Amino acid sequence: MAEERFDVVVIGGGPGGYVAAIRAAQLGLSVACVEKGAALGGTCLNVGCIPSKALLHDSALYEAVEHDFAGRGIAVSGVTLDLARMMARKDAVVATLTKGIAGLFRKNKIARIKGTARLAEEGRVAVALADGGTKTLQASNVIVATGSEPTPLRGVAVDEKRILSSTGALALAKVPKTMAVIGAGFIGLELGSVWRRLGAQVTVIEFLDHVLPPTDREIGKQVQRILARQGLVFRLGTKVTKAKATARRVTLTLEPAAGGEAQEIAVETVLVAVGRRPFTEGLGLTEAGVARDEAGRIVVDDGFRTSAQGVYAIGDVIRGPMLAHKAQEEGVAVAEIIAGQAGHVNYDAIPGVVYTHPEVAAVGRTEEELKAAGIDYRIGKFPFMANSRGRTNGETEGLVKILADARSDRVLGVHIIGSDAGEMIAEAVLGMEFGAAAEDLARTCHAHPSLSEAVKEAALAVAARAIHI
Repeated sequence: MAEERFDVVVIGGGPGGYVAAIRAAQLGLSVACVEKGAALGGTCLNVGCIPSKALLHDSALYEAVEHDFAGRGIAVSGVTLDLARMMARKDAVVATLTKGIAGLFRKNKIARIKGTARLAEEGRVAVALADGGTKTLQASNVIVATGSEPTPLRGVAVDEKRILSSTGALALAKVPKTMAVIGAGFIGLELGSVWRRLGAQVTVIEFLDHVLPPTDREIGKQVQRILARQGLVFRLGTKVTKAKATARRVTLTLEPAAGGEAQEIAVETVLVAVGRRPFTEGLGLTEAGVARDEAGRIVVDDGFRTSAQGVYAIGDVIRGPMLAHKAQEEGVAVAEIIAGQAGHVNYDAIPGVVYTHPEVAAVGRTEEELKAAGIDYRIGKFPFMANSRGRTNGETEGLVKILADARSDRVLGVHIIGSDAGEMIAEAVLGMEFGAAAEDLARTCHAHPSLSEAVKEAALAVAARAIHI
């Protein structure tokens, strides 16, 4: 069979890969994308970001009907949970979006190849086709965008029946009476919140002494307090050393992280959410001369070039936070670099959002990072308790926290706990992208009443002149 030739071959059809493919095609390059999954979109769209957000939204509505509506003068009776229908709606959302990406591939004339790819000799990609057989692609440029997979936990074997990864936790057929979540990162807190709202008793077990490890510590403490009031039980500074599953329950052996006496707890279901690791196995990286670091990530330069000629890498397989939007920005940048343009990603302005209720959003540096770097800074904070729209909506938990350089007033970090924090953080990201000072945010007119007025007030508070507190 004659080899097919392309300007760019993308390995992986997740957020980074499919965006890179589309942008490269827009720039006039011939593009193929190899994806082993049945649908495009990768982990994020199929078993990650999108389905989890559908369940987070719907479970929040269910809880609001059960517990919040009466206080708002809305009487509802006979409320029941139809979990199968909720799951079906989640699946329909995923199907619609994956079909949309396939449509974008057709629109941009991108060759979609179903199979598993590996780097062959220079300038070639070997593909084991999903329907049998093999194919070799010639490529002037190869982009590795294979994403990540759940990190396993020694002594706790995932079976997707009683002991679940995030994939299994998105597809439970019934609400468990009890659930243990191992890991207090964003995956654990989000999915733990879903099942707690739907009726499970959820215990979150974390090795560290705080939740959301990368988050500003003050913000993390407040998040923990809020979620504990909602019913999540936290066991911090605790490690899980063993799990024994039977047909009806899982027995976990726990030990203090600092050392001490072991104890056991029994739950119906366990979610293992201790993080993710780069998916790089089976790609032929070593044979192709692609260097990796001690964490297994592909090493790239500022232009996403690996140590192998013509091979680039983006997304979860390289350094930086494992976020879909970070991968997408890199996908655009690498396509533009290959096309001879000046692609660039500003890693100081990559937001992160935890979709609990209230949401947690941040961009830039934390207080701990600024202290470690010896940077002199000022803080401005404003609580949603004092925000008019927060009051009218009954959404008064949380705050906006702004960190600004003490000398230049340049915004170094913004951290938000509150309803719609994931939307409000965009203002801060835009400001930081343009090098805004806290004064710039403070002088910007915000609509009244709006939740985003809390951003303005926090910016005013940097200079000790907040109006409404």
